[in-house]
Amino acid sequence: MSGISLAVAPRSDPEHGSEREPTAMLGGVMGSLRVIELQLVAFIMVFSASGLVPLIDLAFPVATTLYLLAISRLAFPPLHSKLAAASSPAAAAASHQEIFRGSRLFQVYVVVGTTVGLFLPLAHVLGGFARGDDAAVRSATPHLFLLSCQILTENVVGSLGAFSPPVRALVPLLYTVRRVFVILDWAYDVWANRELPPPAAAAAARDAAWLWFGRGLAAANLLYFSANLFGFLIPRFLPRAFERYFRMRDELCAKTAEDKRAPAAGGGHVTEKQQQEHDGDDAVVAGAAAKSVESKKAD
Repeated sequence: MSGISLAVAPRSDPEHGSEREPTAMLGGVMGSLRVIELQLVAFIMVFSASGLVPLIDLAFPVATTLYLLAISRLAFPPLHSKLAAASSPAAAAASHQEIFRGSRLFQVYVVVGTTVGLFLPLAHVLGGFARGDDAAVRSATPHLFLLSCQILTENVVGSLGAFSPPVRALVPLLYTVRRVFVILDWAYDVWANRELPPPAAAAAARDAAWLWFGRGLAAANLLYFSANLFGFLIPRFLPRAFERYFRMRDELCAKTAEDKRAPAAGGGHVTEKQQQEHDGDDAVVAGAAAKSVESKKAD
């Protein structure tokens, strides 16, 4: 998906290429959450309660979830269950496969994104707490909050198996668009509003290294996620999700039309057994007629 969630929580079985079985009960969903997902929930709660995340970023995951639920019911309903009922289990299993499965180079790209987008910003925030740098913490926290919500949403949507490919593809797309603007604010703050300490100040070298670390991290995140949005999600990932969905819908429509034509064709179709019975009846009638003619000749 976005690259981050693929590295943190892969959804499919490498041998069978299918995702985990969907669960109907909330307890089953919570039981399937792994340690990393529980840590993301903890991060989200801490960031929400810290007062470091703006209100618009707190409301964004709620609005996004409601929108995804709406289009999942109104625009792109899931077809997995219908396809499983109308076709073979192999076709239904294929519909649950990951939308995009990249090469080894793509896996390297994923690892780089995980390091740059998640681990280093988390270390930056923790270092800001340790150094008492409230400005650095406040600048990087909204990005980490939205990224944690994105990864958690992608994992839950993928594990449920009740959402169509377009809905699953819109999760990283919507969150990445919002996070690009958040990272722009982060980069502007560390590059325009923060100044290097004077050389004569105590521990100036360490303060300068810390500031340049924050600047470089903001620039790297802006570069990576902009390239991810305009080079992968929009031109490759989203079209592939829609292509898979409409192919599934066409297969379902074709199967439904075939099932409707079968009873109509079966009404005028004569089976081999019926033909044999009909031929036997004709033979009996012909034999009776021959006997009647012979009896009349004898008379």
